[in-house]
Amino acid sequence: MAASAEAASGQHYPQSTLYVVATPIGNLADISLRALHVLSLANIVACEDTRHTLGMLRAYGIEKRGDQLVAVHQHNEAEAATTVIDHLRSGSRVAYVSDAGTPGISDPGARLVALVQTQGLRCLPLPGPSSVTTLLSVAGASTDLAGAAGFVFQGFLSSKASERERAILAIAQEQRAVVLLEAPHRIEALLVGLSALGDRHVTVGRELTKQFEEVATLQARLLPDWLGQDANRVRGEFSLVVHAAPHEQVETLDTRVLKLLLEQLPLKTAVKLCAEITGQSRNALYDCAIAMKNAG
Repeated sequence: MAASAEAASGQHYPQSTLYVVATPIGNLADISLRALHVLSLANIVACEDTRHTLGMLRAYGIEKRGDQLVAVHQHNEAEAATTVIDHLRSGSRVAYVSDAGTPGISDPGARLVALVQTQGLRCLPLPGPSSVTTLLSVAGASTDLAGAAGFVFQGFLSSKASERERAILAIAQEQRAVVLLEAPHRIEALLVGLSALGDRHVTVGRELTKQFEEVATLQARLLPDWLGQDANRVRGEFSLVVHAAPHEQVETLDTRVLKLLLEQLPLKTAVKLCAEITGQSRNALYDCAIAMKNAG
């Protein structure tokens, strides 16, 4: 703790401030010195899971009483924000951490920050680990973009099969890289769905930064087989990067999308949805759909 204090204590840490603190996504050594300093300094630690956070703090030699921890998770975020705001108004420094990574991305925290800001109170970010940037950094997906820079963060797709399929159809038309997250009990369904992207490359990150970390890049159609090759692969948390499609692939995907929709939907509905997804002319898609139907 002496090292964190020496490195970080030169900065001012105002009272009545919510500190949004990124914490490790698996490897405890990935904590920043400034995060350790702020967690030590905080009067209150708001967190997704109090037991998990107490264990993490103790691993760093930081002791907090039970009444110094406030549970703020997806089921109580709005209500718990009132408690946090009361602490801030009393002059406390409040640190907020999720169970892993940077709060407010796919973890709780965004609503808490928004409510604190509406009260005119300050929110201060402490950057650090994120599964999103961690996987992107080794995916090599930002070097061969189809005319569009950057990436899209999609996060968790719906657990409903129809909504997940619709989202994957939209991803097929996205020229930029797309970042997804998934839990172990749903990874098989996601990879089966993504296999419809054919030759498009996907980088899968499993248990990032942890002992059994695995990163693999392969064609989407091979994803279900890759998962089935090792029973241990269904364990752990997943991050995925769907690589950007080359220009020629984007240009030929429209009829593929239309064909997939026609297999599940009436012709007019399939045409309407395909036009919304791809941006193509509805009349042109309708003519194409008629030709597909006539061809069997």
